[in-house]
Amino acid sequence: MAEMKTNTGLEEELKVDPSTLLGQWRKKAYNQQTDKEVLRRFWAKYFDIEKGIYAKLLENPDEVVKGTVSELALKYGIDVETMVGFLDGINDSLVEKNPIETMTEDTEVNLGFDKELLYKNMVDARADWLYGLPAWDEIFSKEKQHELFLEQRKSGTIVKPKKIGRNDPCPCGSGKKYKQCHGRNK
Repeated sequence: MAEMKTNTGLEEELKVDPSTLLGQWRKKAYNQQTDKEVLRRFWAKYFDIEKGIYAKLLENPDEVVKGTVSELALKYGIDVETMVGFLDGINDSLVEKNPIETMTEDTEVNLGFDKELLYKNMVDARADWLYGLPAWDEIFSKEKQHELFLEQRKSGTIVKPKKIGRNDPCPCGSGKKYKQCHGRNK
């Protein structure tokens, strides 16, 4: 699933050779010079297509769909460029990654995904239109979906340790106040 990249992420993404299919997709999808409204419409259309492909894939989640890039584009009724965008988005959720950086229209690819990883990656991308697809209810119980959702959200949360106050007991176990033990200015 594609997600809008930050400027730093964008710089990394565009390091892909622009003459490759992936490079061409990323140059178009993340072009900072494109009019914002044009880009918004581009992504809205893409997300709608993406949702349709995932809905079909989730109907039979244990089937590994395979074919060339152009065959899969034909199968899902989309152009090769959009298929490349889809392959770019799903690649991190696949059991066996595709060679997306070097693929051509004739490269054999697969869409064999890890169900839990795919769900978590959809949550991570904040793609509620994907992790909210009704087909997930046939794959995971509501409780399991909630558990995966929370696992993914917590994985990105940084928990800072509680700050020790000057008058708190020193964590070394000496029994002294922190300010009189390890908190002393040296």
